[in-house]
Amino acid sequence: MNMALQTLLPERDAEGYLIEPADWNEDIARTLATEENLVLNDDHWDAIRFMREFYEEHQVAADARFVIKHLGERYGREAQKKLFELFPYGYVKQACKIAGMRRPRAWSTG
Repeated sequence: MNMALQTLLPERDAEGYLIEPADWNEDIARTLATEENLVLNDDHWDAIRFMREFYEEHQVAADARFVIKHLGERYGREAQKKLFELFPYGYVKQACKIAGMRRPRAWSTG
């Protein structure tokens, strides 16, 4: 990774998740997305911002079902499919990481 990008990122665990979600900002999200080979568009940001709002309110990462319900307002029955189109390597692996969540312990990596 580019060393300039590396120095911009707060402390992360061995898998690349932020240690402290409060350290997150949208520039960090862009950097993390680049590491995941994703270019964030409006649909990504809609999901990520929802996840951040959920975290701020509940102090836990949103389960995928909550994000799917949120996306359902725009995509209806296609919401689950859309989530996995946006984050093709999985909700936990990509969406949670890019949104600055800690690695969810009890969830699968799918």
